[in-house]
Amino acid sequence: MKTISISTLNAMKENDEKFAVLTAYDYTFSRLIESSSIEVSLVGDSLGNVIQGCDSTIPVTVDEMAYHTAAVKRGNKRSLLVSDMPFMSYSTEVNALDNAAVIMQAGAQMVKLEGGEWLADTVYLLTERGIPVCGHVGLTPQSVHKLGGYKVQGKDDHAADQMIKEALILEEAGADLMVVECVPSSLGDDLSAALNIPVIGIGAGPGTDGQVLVLQDMLGISQRLPKFSKDFLKESNSIQDAITAFGNEVRSGTFPAPEHSFK
Repeated sequence: MKTISISTLNAMKENDEKFAVLTAYDYTFSRLIESSSIEVSLVGDSLGNVIQGCDSTIPVTVDEMAYHTAAVKRGNKRSLLVSDMPFMSYSTEVNALDNAAVIMQAGAQMVKLEGGEWLADTVYLLTERGIPVCGHVGLTPQSVHKLGGYKVQGKDDHAADQMIKEALILEEAGADLMVVECVPSSLGDDLSAALNIPVIGIGAGPGTDGQVLVLQDMLGISQRLPKFSKDFLKESNSIQDAITAFGNEVRSGTFPAPEHSFK
């Protein structure tokens, strides 16, 4: 697999080629993910749930994200390495700059932030200083208490239009990628069409440019498998084969299927 960069993903979007994203939290799985030709490795603050056993991502700290980013980096030579900025680590522009620097120095090639229009100045500031940014709209797990739980977002026309508007503002501010989580498939389609940057879906239907899953969900070893996920290990002979199958099904467009999507 060739080295993946932002330019690579932009070219794939232009050529209507899908790409795969998996979360990674350690060196061993990082090597497996890369050797399966997965284009993007995401060090997710979902480690709070699947590694630490917390009931949300909120307890995760910047130091913990840096620790796991460094471990993943040691196993990764070619995938684009994106790391989450954890809860309240970008509440001010100064916080965002300082904490993004820590995570980038640990090995990340891009940081991911959850939120809409209110983040525009922060995104501009980070990108102006050479820190690539991935936005995250729709269901934003760091705001789960404000949202009242893990619910599908953007179900009515007003909410959908607002989400697209805010995603476009983040793109204009300099975001290079956009994650959209738990929205109707039609909104995933519309976001991907509206934005020039690649859009990565998780529970956003098959129309997005890329698909991301939490590694433990994809392997079927989470306590509860989300509707939008699939147990790829069930039909494979090894973890390596399961990761490879995930990437192949994303690129072929067979995953996600209708049963993994929201209407």
